[in-house]
Order: sequence, then C-alpha cells, then structure tokens
Amino acid sequence: MPNIKSAKKRVKVIATKTAQNKAVKSALKTVIKKAYYAVDTNAANKTEAVSLAMKKIDQAAAKGIMHKNTAARSKSSLAKRLNASA
Repeated sequence: MPNIKSAKKRVKVIATKTAQNKAVKSALKTVIKKAYYAVDTNAANKTEAVSLAMKKIDQAAAKGIMHKNTAARSKSSLAKRLNASA
C-alpha cells in the first residue's frame, strides 16, 4: 500500500477507471454477440444490430478502451458477415 497521499489517490482513481472500462468492455462484447447472432439467424433487425455494434466499437476506440486497429478489424468482420448473409 502506498504511504504518500497522491499515490493513495492514484490507487483509488485507477480502481474507478478500471471498473468503468470493464463495464464498457462487457457491454461492448454483449452488443457484438447480439449483432453476430442477429446476422447468423437472419433476424429482421440484423442491419440495426450491426450498425449499433459498429457505433459502440467506434465509441470504445475513441475512449481508448479498444485499439483503433482492433476496432477496424471488428467492424470489417461484422460488415463482411452481414454482406455474406444478404
């Protein structure tokens, strides 16, 4: 445990940020899974699900939760699967 006041604060701030990032990552994974499921089952709302997933991926990349190249790869994979299902 840190002894210095600023170091104690850093520990608390990092814990808060880690919890927030974890929540965003978890929600992102859920949205991506729903999009893949909608495409695979040929659901009526598959385009909306994919567009929502792409939006969430962009937001995560903008916040630095996901690397921009990883985000681009995820979006490309979603788009490819959506176009193949049409």
